Amino acid sequence: MKRGKRSILIGIFILIFSVSIVYSVTEAESKEKLIIFHAGSLTIPFSKMEKEFEKMHPQVDILREPAGSRRCARKITDLKRICDIMASADYTVIDQLLIPEYANWNVRFATNRLVLCYTKKSRYSDEINSKNWFKILMRRDVVWGHSDPDADPCGYRTLILLKLAEIYYKVPGLYKRLISNRPKENIRPKSVELIALLQTGNMDYAWEYRSVAVQHGLKFIELPDQINLGNYRFDDFYSKAVVEISGKRPGQVIKKRGKSCTYGITILKDAPNRDDAISFLRYLLAPQGGLKILDELGQPPFVPARVPTLKMKKLLPLPLRRLVEVKD
Repeated sequence: MKRGKRSILIGIFILIFSVSIVYSVTEAESKEKLIIFHAGSLTIPFSKMEKEFEKMHPQVDILREPAGSRRCARKITDLKRICDIMASADYTVIDQLLIPEYANWNVRFATNRLVLCYTKKSRYSDEINSKNWFKILMRRDVVWGHSDPDADPCGYRTLILLKLAEIYYKVPGLYKRLISNRPKENIRPKSVELIALLQTGNMDYAWEYRSVAVQHGLKFIELPDQINLGNYRFDDFYSKAVVEISGKRPGQVIKKRGKSCTYGITILKDAPNRDDAISFLRYLLAPQGGLKILDELGQPPFVPARVPTLKMKKLLPLPLRRLVEVKD
């Protein structure tokens, strides 16, 4: 091929390539952004929902930021970050930190329960079971951890579980003995960060939600319903355990009383993309939509989703009301 023709072909190729890049960038910039702050434990199901929703709504580009639920709320209240949707692993985070200043309502859409995760690398993995787990965690050569109670509901739920275990197993001082064998460096910002430590063998045991354990293929110990915070029928017993976490302002303390795990979601008052946020929640709260994905990934959804009062249901956008029932 002559040099001239080759130069022309190269030039045409460069032009086509440049145009395609400009088109792709322009197309991405023209899409409507939908910003979602959500609990780390929702990362895998929300990733799948994102793909399905964007197929149905190609004009929308979902931008997700997973973190501990309380940290998500702090981005809104303290850092004044803008987002459209906030989904929390504990619905009370939305009630206590976002309503009424930043949000009007809070839909409870799923539940979960705590399990003790481990791998085949974990010390005493061939010995631990649902009856002796607390004895294993008290052994000095065992490394175990949980997420930060001030940032992540799984963290304070772990502490509540350990206090309930002291009552349930009738072992005085059990909570303090367990905590004394868990150094502060074993506390991580959110529960899913502990998974890497487990998989690399740097940690023997970690407290996680059951859905997270299933999604990541971890081994785990199932605990009695009386302490795993996964059965609302035991809410009276769960309420016997109380822990303190940071409040809205520096130096302020909130007391968290034991309660079954319930996830909540809301659209922020100043959501910049309210229309697409409503569409996403219509998809998420549909029995054959997002709720089905949660169920397939090991997280029991509420079908239908629920709000505690008729007054709150009337605050929901009209397209969402038929997907929600009034039930405390």
